[in-house]
Amino acid sequence: MKPLPENIQGVLFDLDGTLLDSAPDLYAALLAQCTEEGAPPPPYAPVREVVSRGARAVLRCAFADRGEPALEALVPRYLQLYQDMLAQQTRAFDGVDALLARIEAHGLRWGIVTNKAAFLTDELVARIGWSQRASAVVSGDTLAVKKPDPAPVLLACERAGVAPAQSLFVGDDRRDVQAGAAAGLYTVAVSWGYLDGGDPHGWGADVVLDHPAELVELLKLQPVPA
Repeated sequence: MKPLPENIQGVLFDLDGTLLDSAPDLYAALLAQCTEEGAPPPPYAPVREVVSRGARAVLRCAFADRGEPALEALVPRYLQLYQDMLAQQTRAFDGVDALLARIEAHGLRWGIVTNKAAFLTDELVARIGWSQRASAVVSGDTLAVKKPDPAPVLLACERAGVAPAQSLFVGDDRRDVQAGAAAGLYTVAVSWGYLDGGDPHGWGADVVLDHPAELVELLKLQPVPA
């Protein structure tokens, strides 16, 4: 494990699969579309594994046999169905709420860098109750590029007012590690997320953690006396 930088200023997180378990709602939207299209529903497990790759990856779980042009035509309706179900079953992973509270109590800033479209990201973050707490939220269409490009991570650092060299980027996908490393942040891969079928130990992250509580320990975020 690579040692932490000194004087940590902030922590940036991927959203889906890192802070939030949003797969149940993404799966429910797919089931609704399968019903509309008269297609057999796929099992949950393979859908959960690929949700970090976006709507098209989810749709391929049910409609891959129709070909890419037909699948592309299904995307707008899928996103509409998902927006209608947003945050119905989505919850923060166990330990995330305590982690964010500790970060805030110690005067550090935290933010979100996701490849999710802004119209979904902003609404989801608002429904979860984080809009006024996150120091920065950068979505997949905020810039012309998205992760693994480092530009969204650097923009989040700028908006949050933190130095990349004194910040962490935490995610459950190889692209998170690539983006964070290229932006000059300390990278944390987490094994509790979706992982896109990969092994986080093989992504070159500075450290791999199995539970949000381990990040509390890594940052030495002890309870603040009342």
